[in-house]
Amino acid sequence: MSNNDSRHQNNLRSILQALPKVELHRHMEGSLRLATLAEIAREHGVDIDSYAIEDLRPLVQMVDDEPNFQTFLAKFTLLRKFYTSKESVMRIAYEAIADCAHDNVQYLELRFNPVAQAAHQGFSFEDVADWVIAATRQAQNDFDIQVRLIVQMGRHEPEYARRLAELAVARRHDGIVALDLAGDEEHYSAQKFVDIIRWAKAQGLHITAHAGECKKCPPENIREAVELLHADRIGHGVQAIRSETIMALLRDRNIPLEICPTSNIQTAAIDRLTRHPLLTFFRHGIPVTINTDDPSISNITLSDEYLVALRVIGISFSELKTIILNAARAAFLPADERAALVAKLENVLKKFTYPQETPNAIHRKD
Repeated sequence: MSNNDSRHQNNLRSILQALPKVELHRHMEGSLRLATLAEIAREHGVDIDSYAIEDLRPLVQMVDDEPNFQTFLAKFTLLRKFYTSKESVMRIAYEAIADCAHDNVQYLELRFNPVAQAAHQGFSFEDVADWVIAATRQAQNDFDIQVRLIVQMGRHEPEYARRLAELAVARRHDGIVALDLAGDEEHYSAQKFVDIIRWAKAQGLHITAHAGECKKCPPENIREAVELLHADRIGHGVQAIRSETIMALLRDRNIPLEICPTSNIQTAAIDRLTRHPLLTFFRHGIPVTINTDDPSISNITLSDEYLVALRVIGISFSELKTIILNAARAAFLPADERAALVAKLENVLKKFTYPQETPNAIHRKD
């Protein structure tokens, strides 16, 4: 890379970092700082071979792993060991939000699975949810960021679904706005969750569902999420590219896709980023959004994902601004709050331009 190219790359990164952002698909369990993991491991004697950060990294990040859906999911098995106390749960939630704020995320929906935080220490799901809510309130007070929470249910753990749905409904006035169905879509159907999810939606919660995420997952899983689960948004949904019918369904019903490009590579949902369907979906009229999924597992920020969208996938800067607004319009907020968020972002985003005289550089108006 030439010096000019290097300077431009650094400038582009700084500009993208300055963009106001919306993140709709970020898992708390995949947002743990390595330094925090190492500190918790030493303090509480977590059963791992080494507490050194660089020894810990390959255990919880996709480093030299071959892209594979099951390998990616397996990282969460170890991560569940680090929720060793009330303080660690609250710290991890707080830091996940702080990291978003440092990347200029203006609005965040952070999803968490109380089963993951409760499993190793015998905490109650309700206590875990209350700790995450308390940490979220503190982080919102400390940083310029608006946060809402999503309770995640694992496809392989249907026995907990009713309890998770009930605690989410009970706390829907404390910042919890939705339920998410996630996990091993390759081996576990959504069928066992239909009644519970429909009940939760009738109580006022929004619904998002991981569907069409892995390469072996049929596009029809997306139809199932939309028509049976009544999902308001779809997590990933990249396999929709294999079905014009499913793409039309998403477009006609205006169902947003929570796209996570780096994660899609690491799970082998797609073969390479240059073939990512994000741009095709966008130009087909599907309201796509860009997200990180699990930033610590993937070792990325949302700014990194924006750079990938621009430089590798082929999204234009104007399209990127539209995608940011797509995310704001898809936020699980009351209509008046959502409209205020959109208006705020529109006002700031119009200050960023992509001048024709320097088509490979992005500048902000003073």
